[in-house]
Amino acid sequence: MADLLGRSARGDTEAFARFYDATSARAYGLALRVVRDPAQAEEVTQEVFLDVWRQSGRYDANRGSAMGWLLTIVHRKAVDRVRSAESATRRDATYHQENHKVAHDVTAEAAEASLEAHRVRSALQELTAIQREALELAYFGGYTHTEVATMLDLPVGTAKTRIRDGLIRMRDAMGVTTS
Repeated sequence: MADLLGRSARGDTEAFARFYDATSARAYGLALRVVRDPAQAEEVTQEVFLDVWRQSGRYDANRGSAMGWLLTIVHRKAVDRVRSAESATRRDATYHQENHKVAHDVTAEAAEASLEAHRVRSALQELTAIQREALELAYFGGYTHTEVATMLDLPVGTAKTRIRDGLIRMRDAMGVTTS
């Protein structure tokens, strides 16, 4: 894969086509997992491969695998797309809230959800950087343990351990008791 990216950086369209054929299904699958909409996933994948064509010279084999580099780009673009959609949804919701009365029960539920989200964010800050990164990929990014291990260039067991240790530490930080 790395050699195909290197040749693509020098303008070799055949090498880029082979790289695309070898990786596009996995890139699309990751985009779909994050954005959860096939049309949006197709657009994200198209944008990613356009960026890869333009920036293939930036790939550094010493920093990780070509697949890891590609999947990182896919993940970032997909998350950006989700954030953009969420921003639009928030704008619509804000408009709706400002122009409609809110029932008391809805307000109480929103306050409770906000407090719980704050507790989770605080607990995340208690984690080490490597635990937080693994947990965010697994739970906020929706990746499997195997995908997290690939993205972080770790053995699967190490990725699982970081995720498990992070969850235990978050549970303790949140004061959750187990029976």
